Amino acid sequence: MRQADLGEKLATARAALRALPAYALQGRLAALSGLAVEVTGLAGHASIGDRLHLLARDGTEIPAEIIGFRAGRAQAMAFAALDGLGPGSPAIAHPAHPDLTKAGVMDRGGGRLAVGDAWLGRVLDPLGRPLDGRGAPGHDGTAPRPVRPAPPPATARARLGERLDFGVRALNCFATCRCGQRLGLFAGSGVGKSTLLAMLAKGTACDVAVLALVGERGREVREFLEDELGAAGLARAVVIVATSDAPPLLRREAAYAAMTVAEHFRDQGKSVLLLMDSVTRFCLALREIALSAGEPPATRGYPPSVFAELPRLLERAGPGLQPAAPQRPGFITALFTVLVEGDDHNEPVADAVRGILDGHVVLDRRIAEAGRYPAVDVLRSLSRSMPGCNTAEETALIADARAVLALHAEMADLIRLGAWKPGADPALDRAVALAPGIEAVLRQGRAEHSDIAEGFHRLAAALHPQAAD
Repeated sequence: MRQADLGEKLATARAALRALPAYALQGRLAALSGLAVEVTGLAGHASIGDRLHLLARDGTEIPAEIIGFRAGRAQAMAFAALDGLGPGSPAIAHPAHPDLTKAGVMDRGGGRLAVGDAWLGRVLDPLGRPLDGRGAPGHDGTAPRPVRPAPPPATARARLGERLDFGVRALNCFATCRCGQRLGLFAGSGVGKSTLLAMLAKGTACDVAVLALVGERGREVREFLEDELGAAGLARAVVIVATSDAPPLLRREAAYAAMTVAEHFRDQGKSVLLLMDSVTRFCLALREIALSAGEPPATRGYPPSVFAELPRLLERAGPGLQPAAPQRPGFITALFTVLVEGDDHNEPVADAVRGILDGHVVLDRRIAEAGRYPAVDVLRSLSRSMPGCNTAEETALIADARAVLALHAEMADLIRLGAWKPGADPALDRAVALAPGIEAVLRQGRAEHSDIAEGFHRLAAALHPQAAD
């Protein structure tokens, strides 16, 4: 045999060996109760978070994850429906699956995604599978990223960056945000939350936008992508979707996957905008998983593990590690929506999220019913980094506008009843005269873009109409 032929055969053999799984463990389904299955035969070889593949009767592989252990059995939950499974069905665990690894989807040794720049403009499920009718997304050949890494060390992170232009006057002026900041968007249903998110995705001065639609209504996904986000917004975005009918494990994974995609671009030194709708549905998925594993309910039915997991997710957003000069650090500026049940802003999830994040934006139903969009209640919204990024003149302008709006809101009922008499209180006279102009500044159309400078200029004109004339 010629030396060249022998070398070619050896290279082929090496490639075939590398493609083989390093090892494979096979257990059996012993019980199925509710959303969880119990698997025997993995004792001593499996741990929390390991991925399995359950084999249905027709040979279909159903991806699953180990969520707990009970009496020597592994408890697992599937990423898909459990149809076709029964006692004795095989459960296979091994570190790599040829089909999934080839597609760059998932490393079977744990939750991993092979994120690449080719993901831009794509709509994907939490396992990286395409939902937009196109082929599997490519990647740049880098190793798959874990979907649940630890947040960057607090003392090694970069500081917040310069202030970020959202393109929305109400946020730019009254909740000014810096690159790498994390805000909560607190809203009930039907107050214009999706429209505001689309305005942010299209108008924010960032390099990449990552959207996580967690537990979204299936009917609204296509409407949001086509009518609200549009082709221009999608071109620089990655959208991760798990609709309300998806299993809880897939809904939970949507939040992890979106954060992983954002971390990929942040580590390239880019400014990333992460919009997650909603963290409440993420917590509901965590609750379903924990209750299925036998964890006892606590606060309003939420097991303790839900509130332990929240900061692990939310703390991953923000600035990346401080690079060596002169490299620029990357940032994840994140807005997490919170669905307040019955407009109760003190319910457990809202209260926990508010204590973790760097500020909150409140959408008010009464403002929406009055026809002013976006329905941001600027008096109840707060950005904790705003004093450090605005000029003294801008800070004074905002304080004056807040005082005018607060006084007008406090005396609104008396004004309607006719108890206000012009000239009796100069401060109230000024509030009555100026409040409509400030409200006009806060009103903004969905297709309208307004930068920070324009927003403060219009606000100054509303507060000092004589100077503007």
